[in-house]
Amino acid sequence: MKLQFMGATREVTGSKHMITTKSGLKILLDCGMYQGKGLETDAMNRDLGFNPSEIDYLILSHAHIDHSGLIPYIYKNGFRGTVLCTPATRDLCAIMLADAGRIQVQDTQTFNKKRKAQGLGPVEPIYDEQDAQACMSCFISVPYHKKFNIEGEVTVEFFDAGHILGSALVYLEIKDGRRKIRLGFTGDIGRYGKQILKDPEPFPQVDYLIMESTYGDRLHESLQNAEQELLMAVLDTCTKKKGKLIIPSFAIGRAQEIIYALDRLEHAKLLPDIDVFVDSPLSVSATNIMRLHSESFNDSIAEYCKTDPDPFGFDRLHYIQSVMESKQLNIRHKPCVIIAASGMMEAGRVKHHLANHIENPSTTILCVGYCEPSTLGAKIMRGDEEVSIFGQRHKVRAELRRIDSLSGHADYAEMMRYIGCLDKKKVKGLFIVHGEEQTQKHFADTLAADGWKHITIPTFREEVEL
Repeated sequence: MKLQFMGATREVTGSKHMITTKSGLKILLDCGMYQGKGLETDAMNRDLGFNPSEIDYLILSHAHIDHSGLIPYIYKNGFRGTVLCTPATRDLCAIMLADAGRIQVQDTQTFNKKRKAQGLGPVEPIYDEQDAQACMSCFISVPYHKKFNIEGEVTVEFFDAGHILGSALVYLEIKDGRRKIRLGFTGDIGRYGKQILKDPEPFPQVDYLIMESTYGDRLHESLQNAEQELLMAVLDTCTKKKGKLIIPSFAIGRAQEIIYALDRLEHAKLLPDIDVFVDSPLSVSATNIMRLHSESFNDSIAEYCKTDPDPFGFDRLHYIQSVMESKQLNIRHKPCVIIAASGMMEAGRVKHHLANHIENPSTTILCVGYCEPSTLGAKIMRGDEEVSIFGQRHKVRAELRRIDSLSGHADYAEMMRYIGCLDKKKVKGLFIVHGEEQTQKHFADTLAADGWKHITIPTFREEVEL
């Protein structure tokens, strides 16, 4: 059996890993989009390195675009296999992929204006909303802990990874002649003790493990401090400075965690008398999907819901849908909190809010998650004095804050805890993916010091025989 690493090698986006069995069955683990590298990103996304029509099954760990975002593209180019994922992941992909298709069209229109000014011809978007809608016909939902048999050769089982709603570790048992290979793929690993979702759960012994490493070189602050830090950011910005608190957030997972934290503060009568705007149609839809999947909630939020039936809504919380309402926020003079996508500040409505407020010292930009090093979010948060937004240079005069503990990714101690369910002596290969190279090296050293062996940091499109 062959395993080839087609993406997320020594970087954190573009998750794709190809399995080819002895009989020739082709299984793709994730089909993620590269993000955050400007024009280079487009070329990387178009160059798949495989023929989509030859893929028999695509097994999806979760709905984040860096793991699912190229599914419409491979469908457009001939993929007609089966996509296996959890029910919540399917529900989220139905809205996220369509949204990504709209963004592709919008970004291409902007790009083509620049090409026209340079005397160059137009390019086509990598896919559009219709392609995203069409690819959903390939999806089959498989609940956690229900084994799914693929052609009598491979058994698939999902275990809750605790990263976002529906996220899963993929556990495969693959017949390879007379032997059986047990392969695990973590997708992205969540944190322990979160406010909403259940903890990452143990999974069966594997022979080989493909493991993410986003935060493989750092430790997060305690989750217990996050709510207090959020409250202080609100008070300092909206009460003391009379300004706006802008929170760039991933629409799925992070946005709901922030909304829930603000709901708890409001419920405890700690939140000042200000309006909170969720300015992201995708976040609105995702929040409604989360309401439908309360089976994924942990005991803490289930208990909270006994006294507050809607943990994602309070009187001064407003969900914004229309573009006109979004634009009104930029000319609003009253203090408020604006939660808007995207988390890395690369696209979506948050870029407009940043363009309008980043030069105002009364504004605070609160970063609550990971920003890939080449993204606008990373440039702002590392302290660049000036940044380009929509082609215009802006001085960064807004106050910058960060709450690392809200990250949806486990830190290295939590990742070590997660794989503690395995007998390390029985693991024949541990492949570290989805992380910056220096981070991966640090994590590999940490694993080796703990007694793990056979550790590999794959290179782009490296192929190994299992």
